[in-house]
Amino acid sequence: MIHKTWTTSETIKQLKCVHANAEKYKVDNVLTPEQIYDVKNETEEFYFIIDDTGKIGGFKKDYFEEI
Repeated sequence: MIHKTWTTSETIKQLKCVHANAEKYKVDNVLTPEQIYDVKNETEEFYFIIDDTGKIGGFKKDYFEEI
């Protein structure tokens, strides 16, 4: 149950959101383009970040670029 400690775990890296135009899901209410986010966990397809709501969310990697 590692997901319960992600908010207090060490940041892996930081990413900049490049867009919030999702094809399938609504993400423009939890991601802000040009904002920097802390990555708490990463898989092949998703970054798990603390989003604009203050909670951990999993988002596809194509919304972000590494800084």
